[in-house]
Amino acid sequence: MTYRFFTPSLARAATGSTAEVYRQLREDFLGPLPTFQALSAAPEILAPAWALMREALLAGGASRVERELVASVVSRANRCRFCVDAHVTLLHALGEHGLAEVIARGDPPPRPRHATLAAWAAGSRSPRASRWSSPYCPEITGTLLAFHFINRVVSALLAPDLLPGGLQRFPAVRTAGGRFYARTVREPKEPGRSLALLDGGAATPPAWAGDSPVGVAYAALREAATDGGELLSEAARHTVAATVSWADGRHPERPAEWATDLVRDLPGRDRVGARIALLAAFAPAAITPGDVALRRLTHPSDADLVRLVAYGAIAATDHVARALDPAHR
Repeated sequence: MTYRFFTPSLARAATGSTAEVYRQLREDFLGPLPTFQALSAAPEILAPAWALMREALLAGGASRVERELVASVVSRANRCRFCVDAHVTLLHALGEHGLAEVIARGDPPPRPRHATLAAWAAGSRSPRASRWSSPYCPEITGTLLAFHFINRVVSALLAPDLLPGGLQRFPAVRTAGGRFYARTVREPKEPGRSLALLDGGAATPPAWAGDSPVGVAYAALREAATDGGELLSEAARHTVAATVSWADGRHPERPAEWATDLVRDLPGRDRVGARIALLAAFAPAAITPGDVALRRLTHPSDADLVRLVAYGAIAATDHVARALDPAHR
């Protein structure tokens, strides 16, 4: 697996909360995957990101097939090829071979329930365009929000191929991978186990989640990732927030030029940080080594890069989440 801007520490060297996250990943999912290893540079973001994905995608009684469908379709809407390939493979692991390949092609699923879910998930990229909301349980809604965040982190920090040469894009390889993971994917997971990893902050769970552990995890991630905005000036944060609101998830045609134009009026010291955060929200794969090198002149740590990417990612994710509250529409 290729990391775009830095290579995280080896999983076996992890300590503290990072080691505990990795232990849960090994027991409940597929091990310390590259997404979470990249986030390990900022443990305060790693823990709630894992908690949200675990409680939404893995735990509880909602259909795992439906949740993997949502994860795959959201990933396609966000143009995260890595995540599309990963979750199409997990649909194979659940025995949904036909559905997996339909999603891989970008076609609508043949079953009405799945087609409705897919259209709902795809529409969440621009929630104001269609007065988007959610009629679904916290686990399905939380899965959608988890992958709006994860897609952006993955596209920013990881190369797009799961396997060398893009082998995962061959149906036979995806099917074989599904067989390998079938047992792990089908095992039930107890809700709430990951919440012990959180710092017990005062963040209020969102109304859409009720009393589900998903809401606790989402609130913790929103709080931790939003704190990354402290790396930017108030003017730069305002630029990011305003753009997320009015652009409503649209994909910029020329992301590099688009982001440069948006930060042009900011003071010089603010421009590269605001540019990275904006690209993390809208077109994370367009963040370049040049952007990161310039940012490292004043913020050299891997942790600060992860925090800045997470800030842009949660700004876009929470724009979607706010559409679930009529007061914020």
